Amino acid sequence: MTSEEQSQSFEIGQRKRIALVAHDNKKQELIEWVKRNRDQLLKHELHATGTTGSLIESVLQIPVIRYKSGPLGGDQQLGAKIAEQCIDMLIFLSDPLEAHPHDSDVRALTRLASVWNIPMACNISTADFLLTSPYMASTYQRIVPSFEAYLKRNIKTTN
Repeated sequence: MTSEEQSQSFEIGQRKRIALVAHDNKKQELIEWVKRNRDQLLKHELHATGTTGSLIESVLQIPVIRYKSGPLGGDQQLGAKIAEQCIDMLIFLSDPLEAHPHDSDVRALTRLASVWNIPMACNISTADFLLTSPYMASTYQRIVPSFEAYLKRNIKTTN
């Protein structure tokens, strides 16, 4: 970041807002992970797309903030929540061996997680590392560029 670019800071509270997403062939893997990490997950606010949210609710017996199924707009809904600073962490188990008709939505969701600098796990090992991080029990200051230069860029148009 250059000296003329400003950054902004967002505080991630002790109670994290965690988005959980899994493609069909990864749902069972995510549910097994949720079961193993039940006690830790119960301390946080959980968000999920479609069927994944229903499965998590039935396993944990707690309400999950649910969005539409990924291919029906759920990935985009979660992306909007990330941009609005309403999601602190994303656990997204995508099936890398399967083609997805909504692949552009999947890429957009993970891109927004990167743009807004939220922790993101795309596999169980990384999810384990995130969930066992000392930051899970404390607050964290997430630094994000202000994007002023981008918003003020000169766009040439032809008339």
